[in-house]
Amino acid sequence: MATSPPKASMAVPTREIDKPLSAHLRRRFYTTATVGAAEGGFTVLLDGKAIHTPGKRPLAVPTTGLAEAMAGEWAGQGETIEPDSMPLTQLANTAIDRMAAARPALEEDLLRYGGSDLLCYRAERPRELVERQHRAWQPALDWLAAHAGADLVVTSGLMPIDQPETALEALGRLVRAYDDWTLTAVQAATAACGSLVLALALVEGQISAEEAFALAFLDDSYQMEQWGEDGEAVARRDHLRDEVLAVGRFLALLDRR
Repeated sequence: MATSPPKASMAVPTREIDKPLSAHLRRRFYTTATVGAAEGGFTVLLDGKAIHTPGKRPLAVPTTGLAEAMAGEWAGQGETIEPDSMPLTQLANTAIDRMAAARPALEEDLLRYGGSDLLCYRAERPRELVERQHRAWQPALDWLAAHAGADLVVTSGLMPIDQPETALEALGRLVRAYDDWTLTAVQAATAACGSLVLALALVEGQISAEEAFALAFLDDSYQMEQWGEDGEAVARRDHLRDEVLAVGRFLALLDRR
């Protein structure tokens, strides 16, 4: 059977940080959504007026590309504003409203998550799945060891293992070096994929968002091959795929990829 890493110590990443601060569903109150200059970058203008985050801060982003894509999300709303259809705006809200205040705790929790990363816990059987996991997952771990000096240990089964302190320290140096915008992407990808390693590989341009999703759900895909698809499971996968792809687009628009 496929295995998953132990979750007991994984308080975050959580959906409260992933997709926070969404406005309540409300009727559309504007006609046009455009882009304008703002202190520190660019913002979305609704009928010519700059918008703010739910935390009442100016919604200023560092690139015109991201601002234009966010304006497209606002322009694409119908009679009712649906926050879940605006993932780029949600990620920007997170970076501005939450990241500065939550960052120290978030960094530590991400490292705890990385200490029991999905890619480090392999199936014991069947052999086909064991081999598939090794082929698919080991390159990301090898890259992380070479890139950051974070040489994580792999095990089979569900029993938790302790990662070397040197590996965790290396992960810490990598995570703490990111700015708030990039760390927002790391957090969101970690939560969606269940793997800090995959999130880091995505942010560093080693894998695409589609590849990150496929690697994160390798076990699920194998089980579906054996037993067929379940409607609820497919819906959940599709939702998480959309989240991972949104993170990939967010990074590209930030010129981080």
